[in-house]
Amino acid sequence: MKKLMTGNEAIARGAWEAGLHVAAAYPGTPSTEILENLAAYKEVYSEWATNEKVALEVAAGASMGGARALCAMKHVGLNVAADPLFTLAYTGVGGGLVVVTADDPGLFSSQNEQDNRFYASHAKLPMIEPSDSQECLDFVKEAFELSERFDTPLLFRVSTRICHSKTLVVEGERREVAVRPYSKDCAKYVMAPANAKKRKGVMTERIAAMKEFSEETPLNRVERGSGDIGIITSGVSYCHAREVFGDGASYLKLGFSWPMPEKKIRAFAASVKTLYVIEENEPYLEDFVKSLGIACTGREKLPWIDELTPERVRRAFFGEEGEPSGGADINVPPRPPVLCAGCTHRGFFYELGKYGDVVVTGDIGCYTLGTVPPLSVTDSVVCMGASVSMGVGFSKAAERAGRGEKVFAVIGDSTFFHSGITGLIDAIVNKAPIVVNILDNRITAMTGHQENPGTGRTLMGEPTHQVDLRALCAACGVKEENIRTIDPYDLTATREAIRAGHDAAEPFVIITTRPCALIKEVMKCRANMKCRVDEDKCVKCKLCLKAGCPALNFRGGRVYIDRATCNGCAVCMQICPKKAILREGE
Repeated sequence: MKKLMTGNEAIARGAWEAGLHVAAAYPGTPSTEILENLAAYKEVYSEWATNEKVALEVAAGASMGGARALCAMKHVGLNVAADPLFTLAYTGVGGGLVVVTADDPGLFSSQNEQDNRFYASHAKLPMIEPSDSQECLDFVKEAFELSERFDTPLLFRVSTRICHSKTLVVEGERREVAVRPYSKDCAKYVMAPANAKKRKGVMTERIAAMKEFSEETPLNRVERGSGDIGIITSGVSYCHAREVFGDGASYLKLGFSWPMPEKKIRAFAASVKTLYVIEENEPYLEDFVKSLGIACTGREKLPWIDELTPERVRRAFFGEEGEPSGGADINVPPRPPVLCAGCTHRGFFYELGKYGDVVVTGDIGCYTLGTVPPLSVTDSVVCMGASVSMGVGFSKAAERAGRGEKVFAVIGDSTFFHSGITGLIDAIVNKAPIVVNILDNRITAMTGHQENPGTGRTLMGEPTHQVDLRALCAACGVKEENIRTIDPYDLTATREAIRAGHDAAEPFVIITTRPCALIKEVMKCRANMKCRVDEDKCVKCKLCLKAGCPALNFRGGRVYIDRATCNGCAVCMQICPKKAILREGE
């Protein structure tokens, strides 16, 4: 019985079949659905961790306790988790420990295109790369076995195309694996320098064993075709190469891609006249092949940016455009990113945009869209939590220069829990007179509505403690009179809070509290709260359009509201100087 599955669904299924006990993650596209699917398997304890570092440490602790554990994150999340990752390569594991990193070639939902394959060689961790959903399921099962066999965490590298594409999968049954007994072993797990030096020796021996395994494992396989061309590839690039070259080339498909099989690569290269290396992003495979003194062609033909497609591979090696694969013969109108109709952040950004001396350091989340016209208020977006810390730095620079900019750092509730708290503490201790704006929409919205410490629910649906943002900020040292909690749909309250923050000479916090407009319960409650335009009162000043709501349109010489999109937030009603926007029925 075969079933269509995304790569993320297949990873979750394979981990469950492998006897997984504990899973932790922080949501981030394209990896989010791995934990969402694991949460459906009640044999597995699954949690949304506060951030990726915490997720890896939770998984590492479970592994140390003898359980099979998995953590998952998008590629930039591994930067956050890198601190424990490198040291866990020294300690090794108890139960199998798999670290899923989901790269994002093409920047579909990320701020960079980093290639996390280099984490494997840098941290000295074995790495597996599947090419489709069936391999996601099969390879993750193998990953747990290899993690325990070699006493090491294992990096399981996928990419957006693997995570979200669907291919046929044959499911198996769960293998019940007992949690291993734990015995105290300070020499293994306490990485004081004296112990770490010894564990580095253990790591060296492990690498030698893994190199031998790399030569013999069927995860690295040669597929013979006709002709004189040989292709070394891995991951989804294997699928693209196969589609373009077909049986007219031979392939060395690397599923176990660190340590790489030097002998197998040399033998394969010697068996063909022309050697290509086809891979996305960085020349990870190509550089290794060339380091062996083997001539090959890859990066000089392939693009440095964006994900590969069969069309791009065909164009690179044959100069042919070809027909787009999987396309549709329709013209789709452009759809620029924009805050949703009724977004709880819109009123805040609208009022903040009235200040000409404000610098807005932004963060990762829906509120990144505060940079999009007509709001156009955000000055920077770098990484999770950077809004607050960069705000501190900018305020100090402005102070040294004698300039008068006022810094407003904008961050969401989940992102604040993830990595904004330390920045707030820094601002307080170092007396940075910035305004930290926590836009609390009661969910982790941009990645698809995952729970966070402020929602009062766990990933597994259990009620739990709901962290009080106001109390947390006060505990960090913000004076009570410098904390404002407001409804962002109330423009008068929002305007007053922003003015108070702007005039404050000390660290100031504004917390906007209103559930995301796309939460199903919210949509149901607001289904009959639509707005309409009274054309007799409307003077077509278009001030309402300055809020950038996609439900508002100006066409045919009139302003109108798309009823299907409007959720009745009433921000436009408060902006209109002529009171020409009313609730339906009024």
